[in-house]
Amino acid sequence: MFYQDDLDQAMRFGDVVRGYILANAILEKPSWETQLDDYTVNISSPPFSVIMTPCCSIEDKTIILTPLIQVYPTFFDNPYLVGDLTRANRIMSLQQAVPPYVWEQLGDEEKQKRLAEGNTYAFINLFVYERQDSLPEYTLHRKRDKNIVSNYYMINFKNLYKVHCDKIISPTNSPLESKHLQLSVEAREELRVKLARYYSRVPQEDQLVEV
Repeated sequence: MFYQDDLDQAMRFGDVVRGYILANAILEKPSWETQLDDYTVNISSPPFSVIMTPCCSIEDKTIILTPLIQVYPTFFDNPYLVGDLTRANRIMSLQQAVPPYVWEQLGDEEKQKRLAEGNTYAFINLFVYERQDSLPEYTLHRKRDKNIVSNYYMINFKNLYKVHCDKIISPTNSPLESKHLQLSVEAREELRVKLARYYSRVPQEDQLVEV
């Protein structure tokens, strides 16, 4: 079970919410010598967002959100994912992570190299949300095959926004009417573990340094 049937009367990590505005600054380059005046602010109001703040840290009129976005059309080129796109949330072999036609284009040496690396999170920055009747359908346009109508969604850990809202005081003292869906305990744990893995990766240059 991906979603919990009954919503808690509290904001939770991983909740799907609605009614929030997300904003970020866009600049060509940073400036520390003169006042920065060459920038724009992008403002969006996605139909749905996901809470990325841990439950116990929802407080002080601040919350971290990420927009709920459409999945990639190429997911449906991959037989391993087609049956259940939430498999993208889990550890898999690198052969399972790509469509067969991509795997066949790789040379034998590259195939052996990938197989030797073992199983891993192939889509480390993504987390797919299961289909649900209250999430609207959309059409994915594909180059290699017919278009797909889907209501799978996903989030991208790279797209995080800090939002200030006067009504967010604590998990239970928040605008609960904005809450749309709640993850099951199991799905929330999958999200928590994958997000932790995303941030805990050690770059190769640091692996070479003795601590």
